[in-house]
Amino acid sequence: MPGAADATPNPTPSDRAAGAGAEPAGADASRVPLAKIVVVGLAAGFLSGLFGVGGGVLMVPALVIVLAMGQRLAHGTSLAAIVPIALAGVVGYALEGKVDWAASLLLIVGSAGVGARIGTHLLHVVPQRALAIAFACVMLLTAARMVIDTGDATGRPDLTLWTALALVVTGVVAGTTAGLLGVGGGVVMVPAMTVFLGIPAAVAKGSSLAVIIPTALVGTQRNVRRRNADLRVAAIVGLSGVLSSFLASQISVDLDEQASDWMFAALLVFVAVKMLWDNRHPLPAH
Repeated sequence: MPGAADATPNPTPSDRAAGAGAEPAGADASRVPLAKIVVVGLAAGFLSGLFGVGGGVLMVPALVIVLAMGQRLAHGTSLAAIVPIALAGVVGYALEGKVDWAASLLLIVGSAGVGARIGTHLLHVVPQRALAIAFACVMLLTAARMVIDTGDATGRPDLTLWTALALVVTGVVAGTTAGLLGVGGGVVMVPAMTVFLGIPAAVAKGSSLAVIIPTALVGTQRNVRRRNADLRVAAIVGLSGVLSSFLASQISVDLDEQASDWMFAALLVFVAVKMLWDNRHPLPAH
């Protein structure tokens, strides 16, 4: 039976107008050695558990560069693979009491209820080269935030109408980012929770992973309907990352926050520069 990668739909008129349909879907992922896919999953799971970001910051570039997937298909496949990885990570944080469930619920309302739907719609409208550039810019902005001293987190204030609204709006932005870029949304939620709400980093990471699970499920369901996710690759990557995500979440609880931020920022800059370099020239129109 052909995989989702073989069933890429014909480009829509808006894709053709914007040049999005000109980019091939990429190589057949079934020909990629299983070991390579497993390594991608292990690495993505480790980053997910360590930084609370879903692992898409590594998965999307890896699917494009290592597995030779098209940019659009890589975003959809990454979002599907995030589900088991985030689940394993949130279990690790929850065991240490590092999940703010009330904040997570409000974030889920915005992220899974609204944002993921907007993001997955935009995924099928925005040209693929633009997706790659947008993804790289998000990573650079996140890296800059990581190395700026934001002071000590004092803990989330009591929930008021305005605090609840801020969490829902943050969720909408995170969900849109998740659906569009296949990154889980943690790159938005973790900085927002630590900088604007004073939530300690470990709690922000755990809460972010709790939100990522339903958000990724909603986005994946919509992507599968449009045949824009390779579920075979997603399953292998996701299940491979379960153990490494759980172990990394245990490490993250006691990790020095400044060291963690600098390491993550360095990784983001490296991957972003690589993607910008690879997409420096527009695709020829066909």
